Amino acid sequence: MADHLMHNYAPLPVTFVRGEGAWLWDTEERAYLDALSGVAVCGLGHAHPAIADAIAEQARTLVHTSNWYHIARQEALAAKLTAIAGMDNAFFCNSGAEANEAAIKLARLHGRQKQIETPTIVVMDGSFHGRTMATLTATGNPKVQAGFEPLVPGFVHVPYNDVSAIEQLAAQRDDIVAIMVEPITGEGGIRIPTDDYLPQLRGLCDAHDWLLIADEIQTGMGRTGQWFAFQHSGIQPDIITLAKGLGNGVPIGACLARGRAADLFQPGQHGSTYGGNPLVCAAALAVIETIEREHLAARAGWLGQHMLNRLYESLAKTPGVVECRGKGLMLAVELDRPCGELMQQALDKGLLINVTAGNVLRLLPPLILSDEEAEQIINGVSELIQGFLA
Repeated sequence: MADHLMHNYAPLPVTFVRGEGAWLWDTEERAYLDALSGVAVCGLGHAHPAIADAIAEQARTLVHTSNWYHIARQEALAAKLTAIAGMDNAFFCNSGAEANEAAIKLARLHGRQKQIETPTIVVMDGSFHGRTMATLTATGNPKVQAGFEPLVPGFVHVPYNDVSAIEQLAAQRDDIVAIMVEPITGEGGIRIPTDDYLPQLRGLCDAHDWLLIADEIQTGMGRTGQWFAFQHSGIQPDIITLAKGLGNGVPIGACLARGRAADLFQPGQHGSTYGGNPLVCAAALAVIETIEREHLAARAGWLGQHMLNRLYESLAKTPGVVECRGKGLMLAVELDRPCGELMQQALDKGLLINVTAGNVLRLLPPLILSDEEAEQIINGVSELIQGFLA
């Protein structure tokens, strides 16, 4: 059957047939502990009863109507999301890439209002913002862009966590309209900037009338210990993009905006056929209510810190381990060599992990992870790395 799929993926040799909590089972009924959560998507784990009930109830009532009409669930979700994010309004779509496309279009409209003919967005080396043409251009990874040239104009890349590079750009160019940044890089290797990085970006945007866009697609929805990672820094972006954990597996993305960015779109300037339909909004509302009711953002914060401490204890003195780092349940172990084969080795041991940036083992376990499961992941990862580096 796989012969009839395009070859844009290289799947590992396993097919999962069911899941529950932090566990998945394959066709042979073998269990796997999921320390990846579908790349930060299933923050509430697999088959969470509250999400399953919300989807089933909505599916029996009304799945889809066009955005030509009011959608009550969409309006309720927009009210809830903007309240917890400190924003004014929301646009809903199907994915993180679409959310970032909306943010890019808002930035360009902001530039047009200022009579800038070539509005340009500052983006970071090592970032990942998606695989559509504009978002792969924004992405700071030449491997993602290779073969798809010509790229989309209107982006300029600078090193991550380097404010002086942006200050130099500001002195040289008058066409910059926004900065787009991940508060913590995901695909780029879980890189955590200095504490003053986001506040300094906020200051630059305020000084130059630029928009600050926070790509929270991987960091959002409680994963780092706050609803959103920017909230650790005490600043407020102009635009926030979300996806992944927002629907716990149901495809939904969101672009939130406030202040001068909130009313840039006018009817007919942007849209999404399926975006914000009743089914996906019911799922996202259930996700938010569950995170609130079970205090899962706070739990992600302290459980992630505990897991990071345990990784330090276990691996800090292992030759070949460069660094253990993370925030909340967004954890990484950087090695001094490529380690892509660790994904297969972990799979063989019944553990799902990811390797990103070539040499960074990445952990994105679900927020509902138990203390015992957390310990099982730490022990499994430590044994895996020590065996690999031996």
